[in-house]
Amino acid sequence: MSHARHDIQKILPEDFPPSLNEIPEPPEQLYTKGELPDPAQFYYLAVVGSRKYTSYGREATERIISGLAGYPICIVSGLAMGIDGIAHRSALDAGLRTIAIPGSGLDPSVIYPRAHANLAREIIENGGALLSEYEPKLRAAPWTFPQRNRIMAGLSQGVLIVEAEEQSGTLITARLALDYNKNVFVIPGSIFSATSKGTNKLIKQGATPIASACELLEELGFIEPAQFDNESSSEPLDLELYTKSEQVLLLLLDEPRPREEILSLSTLSSPQTLSTLTILEIKGVIREKMGKIERI
Repeated sequence: MSHARHDIQKILPEDFPPSLNEIPEPPEQLYTKGELPDPAQFYYLAVVGSRKYTSYGREATERIISGLAGYPICIVSGLAMGIDGIAHRSALDAGLRTIAIPGSGLDPSVIYPRAHANLAREIIENGGALLSEYEPKLRAAPWTFPQRNRIMAGLSQGVLIVEAEEQSGTLITARLALDYNKNVFVIPGSIFSATSKGTNKLIKQGATPIASACELLEELGFIEPAQFDNESSSEPLDLELYTKSEQVLLLLLDEPRPREEILSLSTLSSPQTLSTLTILEIKGVIREKMGKIERI
């Protein structure tokens, strides 16, 4: 699929990535800008989440995607404001290929959202692509986004859900991925956060919780479990690398403690304690083992 990077090219079904021809309602045609990484050589991972993301969602996305650097993984997302844009930016910063599937055509005059026009150009210039089933000058509309979501789910081998409210387009993508027998991974969130209600519900329905890049790479088969489980705990802890709230909890974890004990001893509020524990777990600093949380 090599061509002038900034030209819009039309692709017919016989030239689609094979997975798109396997979904119940495949597109009749696709339009691309840039170059689609070879799906035989790259794992296509869709990363989607809330437009109304939290600082936790942002940091989780950035840290997990940065931890995938060096692996043949292509990040797929929808170019939207919020977690989608953060996922594309994190992929570019990590040197990963990324594919954006906007809810509009690909002509520069209609690309949506306008705020991500420069991001779209960067994606193309760094070996990624824009992809749409819509005519090049079709503007985004309320109906284009749910329809677009099936392309993201169908194109990808797995989907990582970062944050999602109970009623959201993100959950549409997750449900489609489950219908298509794709791997669905979820970053757990605080029980007090509205943006985590949808993701935590997906875990109850059988999605795989992911707390670090190592865990995700293990699930995708890129590393062996031992590479994660045998991490050394002998390195001294440099508290200056952490925020004040993280330092509070790391000092409490001078020995493994149950979550309830940490909540009772912490000087932070319960919601802040829970969210900070999750952030530390994503950073790979702590883990839960045998019912207790310990520093790694």
